Amino acid sequence: MKKLFLSLYIFSFSLFISGCSSSPGTSDPVVVPPVIPPLVTDVLTTANVRTYMVDANASNETVALFYNLKKLAKTKFAIGQQDAFNGFYNNGSTSQSDIMKTTGYDPALLGSDFMFITDKNNNGQADNWFYQQEIKITNDVKAAYSKGMITAFCWHLREPNNETSFYASDMTADQQTTAFKSILPGGVNNAWYKLKLDKVASVISNLKGSNGELIPIIFRPFHEFDGSWFWWGANYCSPDDYKTAYQFTVDYLKNTKGVHNILYAFSPDNSYSTATNYLSRYPGDAYVDVLGMDNYGDLNNQGQAGSDLANAKLKMVSDLAIAKVKIAAMTETGYQVTSAIQPISGWFSNLLYNTLTANSIEISFVMFWNNSSSGYYVPTPSTTNAADFSSFATKPKSVLINTLPKMYVLPN
Repeated sequence: MKKLFLSLYIFSFSLFISGCSSSPGTSDPVVVPPVIPPLVTDVLTTANVRTYMVDANASNETVALFYNLKKLAKTKFAIGQQDAFNGFYNNGSTSQSDIMKTTGYDPALLGSDFMFITDKNNNGQADNWFYQQEIKITNDVKAAYSKGMITAFCWHLREPNNETSFYASDMTADQQTTAFKSILPGGVNNAWYKLKLDKVASVISNLKGSNGELIPIIFRPFHEFDGSWFWWGANYCSPDDYKTAYQFTVDYLKNTKGVHNILYAFSPDNSYSTATNYLSRYPGDAYVDVLGMDNYGDLNNQGQAGSDLANAKLKMVSDLAIAKVKIAAMTETGYQVTSAIQPISGWFSNLLYNTLTANSIEISFVMFWNNSSSGYYVPTPSTTNAADFSSFATKPKSVLINTLPKMYVLPN
């Protein structure tokens, strides 16, 4: 394309030079400068956005979310937290998120989980603890949407044998080698897995705004799959098995269950540093809307070198997202502070901000893990690094809910 523009330029310039020469007795020609066509680097438009999405039949609000997240990344990134409305440090007040307590504004993104919703003990009865969690989670999503926030779901799905844990370390060696394959089409637990997806589909299809519109969500199934702490990790399934499971999940929700308010995220941990490795388990452009990466390790007290390494990995993800016209995101990160672990000076405003902005990367959002009674990923006002987080949250590229554009309407 650049060669074409160069040729056009040379041709136009030659015409300009020849036009400037005049024969004796003729008047001087009108000098017209050459017109150089602009180099088009952003192919996404409001008219063609569906062609780059997993679901061509996605709801209008979901289409708008894809478009607006992609455009946001060119200049800013949204800040979010897992379980922001229910995870509080030191048993703090539950009337507002810890991010609001520290900054005065809610996060731009809410992280959630289908774990309790699909738990075997959720019987749908009002007095059931798991069902109560389901109601709390869905109410939080609706509250977030009413504020204009984005919602992203992960899924700590319990293994199919005993349904007691999602950690591979809690399984027998035989269960570790057979569990994931068993949920694939034709596997002994595929019917079990479809029932879990039926529950997910039912919940997502009933997430509605005040006008009855479906609330869009980002869904990242089988996240951190490059590690082996979860039963769907790299040691327990082949790349082809992983791709098959991911594709089956998307096809079942989209085509079999008719769910059309999901953006699908591919979300490994931080082990990949090259595009080739990153794409080794990639299910294909037809199945992925968001290219993500979780990264705690590179920012775990590794200083500037760790920040730069995390940035280089995100740069690789960002470049892939630009080439594929997908959304890029840092889908999880954080540095947990506890009574035994002290804050790192400048972790938010210097190290993390560098990770998210250096080398002209285009990242749509970053999500911190949840605060708890014993530790925090996002400071509260009384903590010693509250000012550091506030500085991070008010930097030019940072977005909380107060500066988040309208995400569910396509611009004119």
